[in-house]
Amino acid sequence: MKRGRYYLGRIIKINFDQKRLLEAIRESSIIRVGKFTWTITNVVEGRINGSHYIMGRLSKYAQEGHVTVVDEEQRLECTAIAPKLLEASSPFLYMPEFSGIAYMHVWNAITDDLFCKRFKAVIEEKYDNFFIDCSIEPISDYKSFAAKLSKLNRITHMAATVHPPNPLFGRCWASLDKYIKTRNAESITVKENNENGDGIKTQIVEIVTAILNDSLYEPMIEPDITDAALLMAADGYGRGTIHGREDNSEIVVRTSDTQKCFLFDKEPDPEALAEKVLTMLSAVSHERNMKHGEIH
Repeated sequence: MKRGRYYLGRIIKINFDQKRLLEAIRESSIIRVGKFTWTITNVVEGRINGSHYIMGRLSKYAQEGHVTVVDEEQRLECTAIAPKLLEASSPFLYMPEFSGIAYMHVWNAITDDLFCKRFKAVIEEKYDNFFIDCSIEPISDYKSFAAKLSKLNRITHMAATVHPPNPLFGRCWASLDKYIKTRNAESITVKENNENGDGIKTQIVEIVTAILNDSLYEPMIEPDITDAALLMAADGYGRGTIHGREDNSEIVVRTSDTQKCFLFDKEPDPEALAEKVLTMLSAVSHERNMKHGEIH
């Protein structure tokens, strides 16, 4: 069976809740972008090992397409008009317990970046784009993230934009999570620069490495705000960027560059995909000792 690459992320919801997100997936809006129309099709729901999942396909189609048919009388191939002709569709599976989503990259048709843009647009259109925001943020692979950062001789720029998580939270950035919620902020952006000398003093590499070695690791001193924000972004609650020097070259490391992914069937069985996604999301939570809060 042919396999495709699935990417792992979290759905960030601002000014709307889990119930409305699920409704928008079940009864999807239809949007037109350029010459193609987009919607969510083939929605199914179920439970796997006690966890609820909902699966669908983000479908891209032409209002009027052309196909080649055979004219039997003339013994000729000719072109016929096919309404609502499917161009491509990307299977995805969402697990509310983790706010986690896995979605498939479709080569030359629905890239991982394009999936996020169109999924966001379809969901927001359901509510007339009225003061809501829905985005998919990547979950970083800590090993790849740490490997890239450890090559840097010095770090000159650090920045992250993060959102209050729900339902999970991480112990290493719990204080930042509390701060954001105390301020009643929808997001927070932090940025640091230092092009001179030894660069920015940060413990980000040491913290990520320590977490990989021990899921129960807890720093003796709370991570500084920018380090905490980058950890939060790497866990799927925002996006972060680090600039640094490797010998004489300038290197940029983004949390999105090290997004977790896996290979699975292009035409997946819902329960089989749900089991795989549950295993991966549970592993992320265990690796980073993330805790559950109330689901909204």
